[in-house]
Amino acid sequence: MKFGQLLSVVLIAGIVGIATNVGYEYFTTEKPHPDQKKFKEFLDKNWQDSLEKSPLFASLLGDKRYDEKVSSNSIEDFFIEKEYESYVLDVLSQIDPNNLSEEDQLNYRLLKSDYEISLEGREFPGYYMRLNQRGGVQDYYLYGNRLNFTDLQSYKNWFERVKGYTQNVRNSLEINKEGLELGYTQPKLVTRGVSAQIGAMLEKDLEDHPYFKIFKNVGDVASSEDALALQNEVKEYIQNVLNPTYQELYDFLVNEYLPESRDTIGISDVPNGKEWYEYLARYHTTTDLTPDEIHEIGLREVAKIRAEMEGIIEQVGWEGDFNSFLQYLRTDPRFYYETGEELLQAYRAMSKEIDAYMPTLFNKLPRAPYGVIPIPMESAPFTTTAYYNAPSKGRPGYYYANLYMPEVRPKYEIPVLSVHEAVPGHHHQISLAQEMENVPNFRKYLSITAFVEGWGLYSEQLGESMGIYDDPYDKFGQLTYDMWRAVRLVVDTGMHYKNWSREDAVNLFLENTAKTEQDINNEVDRYIAWPGQALAYKIGQLKIMELRDQSKEALGDDFDIKDFHDHILSFGSIPLNILEEKVDEFIEAKSK
Repeated sequence: MKFGQLLSVVLIAGIVGIATNVGYEYFTTEKPHPDQKKFKEFLDKNWQDSLEKSPLFASLLGDKRYDEKVSSNSIEDFFIEKEYESYVLDVLSQIDPNNLSEEDQLNYRLLKSDYEISLEGREFPGYYMRLNQRGGVQDYYLYGNRLNFTDLQSYKNWFERVKGYTQNVRNSLEINKEGLELGYTQPKLVTRGVSAQIGAMLEKDLEDHPYFKIFKNVGDVASSEDALALQNEVKEYIQNVLNPTYQELYDFLVNEYLPESRDTIGISDVPNGKEWYEYLARYHTTTDLTPDEIHEIGLREVAKIRAEMEGIIEQVGWEGDFNSFLQYLRTDPRFYYETGEELLQAYRAMSKEIDAYMPTLFNKLPRAPYGVIPIPMESAPFTTTAYYNAPSKGRPGYYYANLYMPEVRPKYEIPVLSVHEAVPGHHHQISLAQEMENVPNFRKYLSITAFVEGWGLYSEQLGESMGIYDDPYDKFGQLTYDMWRAVRLVVDTGMHYKNWSREDAVNLFLENTAKTEQDINNEVDRYIAWPGQALAYKIGQLKIMELRDQSKEALGDDFDIKDFHDHILSFGSIPLNILEEKVDEFIEAKSK
């Protein structure tokens, strides 16, 4: 499995976890077809290739063979991956899926489709567009927060990785110099964001440097003499090698790249940008929907949700218009906590409340626990309200809450965010996928955004049956988040395909959601940095809701929401067209 899909680090729902088995077994007394044996052997080889290509992912799984290595971000590595993907598809073309077991026919389809869509994307020079304020070479230190350091050697291995990441910073400098010459640049606002992050890091004292913080605890697992020696070596490296490398990238970005960066914001303004965005729409939604079609779906959803929001405003007896109600929600102190600690405790209390309702919606619950913790303050000003990181070796899943500026983090967001990021959303779905048995390992970590984020958004409306939206303002918060994802369809396609300005996008949010301007600005800038990714949420949610309603209608009194949920989550992350097939099978089996 290609490592790009396996390792989704930190942002949104960084989906990484712990393997529960190596390979898988066939429980049959019949002699398998030669293609069956060939496919199984190739799956095992492909998995090992994936671990070697993504050493951090391997470490997160508890595989220590590559603990000193990092994945290269070079252009050369991009084309090596392209060759590997072609090789995988060539091997699969020599296997007739009709000769495979029913389970392996699904494995074959998933592996093949994933490599096909990725290989198609290699026609576009994605390496020129990696630079963004959402994460990258400026914050590699965050990866260390995902690992367990159990002895002196584990710290030394991380130090070797820091050295590897230093080379990636150098690579980024060369790649963006080349991109600048060829007309592939990020918008100015993206460049400013990255420059600000690097600049803030360079201003830190060595003791408070983000790359040094991990090493502060080395004395917990090593003698004071060994700990001090390693800490001094790390400080010397940061001062004499790492910081100067970042400084060189910073100077280039500020003095050369920024003045020539695009004033426009859409990817359609780079060479072949329209075709690129059309591909990204297919990739992220796992559909053949065009950007124009997605735009229209978004407009219809905005109108539908707006009508529901108007109903809540009438319910609470608000005498002003829609915009004045939104302004009231954004500014009245009753909707905000004064401190980050109060906000964090509210997130934790809500998560405990939701936990108690889970057996009413599911028969099967994951074994992995989760915690609620703050987003690191180094990145909090530049990132979203919350995100989730899945369990890794020796670590639970974590639901991260943004405590930066609590005065712009409304209370009515807490219920809806919690069901999306933790349970029954990302933690529930991703942990169950990681705990699947008798499937090839790639299936446990396959991250198809339309399914993963579609499920997260679908989970938000499950809060209705839990009673967590009984307060009309909390219900308005849920509708605001649903509206947010509907608006995404409009503004993402608008900015990247229809020549919308950033102001157009911000205004559509301000006119239709109760989200604060801080959040709206961060969100719009996120869509600018990640063309197409935001399309997956609403498209995935709409498909899951459609399939649930289809099942209800077909089965009538025989429909059980717990069985439906367990069924669609039993396959891990899958494309929407395959999900539709699996629901058809569910209906057929229940009908019998």
